[in-house]
Amino acid sequence: MSHVTVIGAGLVGLATAFELTERGAGVTVVDPAPAGQATHFAGGMLAPVAEVQYRQEPLYPLMLDSAARYPDLVERVAAATDLPTGHRTDGTLVVAADRADATHLAELAAHQSAHEMTVERITVREARRLEPGLSPNLAGAVSIPGDHEVAPRQFAEALVDALTSRGVEFVAEKALALVRGDEGSPDAAVTAVRTESHTLPVADGDSVVLAAGLGASEIENVHAPLQLRPVYGDILIAAAPHGEELITRVVRGFVEDRPIYLIPRAEGRIAIGATSREDHRADTPLFAVRDLLRDACRVAPCLEEAGMVEWGTGARPGTPDDLPYLGREGRNLVISTGYFRHGILLTALGAAVGAEMALGADAPELIAACDPRR
Repeated sequence: MSHVTVIGAGLVGLATAFELTERGAGVTVVDPAPAGQATHFAGGMLAPVAEVQYRQEPLYPLMLDSAARYPDLVERVAAATDLPTGHRTDGTLVVAADRADATHLAELAAHQSAHEMTVERITVREARRLEPGLSPNLAGAVSIPGDHEVAPRQFAEALVDALTSRGVEFVAEKALALVRGDEGSPDAAVTAVRTESHTLPVADGDSVVLAAGLGASEIENVHAPLQLRPVYGDILIAAAPHGEELITRVVRGFVEDRPIYLIPRAEGRIAIGATSREDHRADTPLFAVRDLLRDACRVAPCLEEAGMVEWGTGARPGTPDDLPYLGREGRNLVISTGYFRHGILLTALGAAVGAEMALGADAPELIAACDPRR
């Protein structure tokens, strides 16, 4: 039986480990704090349509492919654990706060439709029929029934439980370096993974998957020229009085051209986010909290009655071209990182492809542009 060492236990790493167990491999996961970095602060929108951005067309097929894989992945994880996955299929509404935002929304919908994505233009009245807590002063709305969501923390807990029950070993330490068999060769095999206090051997015929997010560029002896940068995102968690649901599906919006999203969670909680900062501030700026609350309440005044539960900031791994690093480096190392703003959405694709490559499969043509050696 093949054995694979997975470095990194964010959602991509955990799901990759799960896919490896599905294929009969033995797995060791190395991470000091599973799901403690970008996954902990992620929104969790499975939104290949609503997430499209101009000039990022190479990402579109990856996003659509991964979203299509998600229901099967969630179903298999749910069969392996009694914990909830946090998967919801209620769809997504995208709304516009004013006339200029409505123009932006219409242009974006046309762009999405031109790329054969399903977008339904609806009236504000129809949107408020679906979500009565929305403002009556909105200037436009569309429905995207195929854009769903998953609660990243819940899904990560479910994956950890499933992996533990399958005998996966978790090493709660930081990976520091890869040990190479032939240091003079660019295709040198990884023979061990060195952590803070252990050297984990990698036997001949076994593999390593590097899914450590931003930390991947800090590990020694990675030959691929990884260029990862931190892109910070702020997220707020609010709770409705008495635990009622103030919104029942993801609501995304544009407020004076600023993006906002509202994500329903269990027990009447709502995640609020959409910031994307490259200012190297790892704390949560007050201006970000102010802007998110102002825009969220303008889109959905019902949130004014909610109470603040939590706030925080996570750093997502960005690449120069915003495409992930997903592919083989050397004989037995697979790199799977750099997922930027789409880490949760691209998890299903990254996990399946990463697991298959770790077990010897060739990289599919779909991810040719994601070669980590580019």
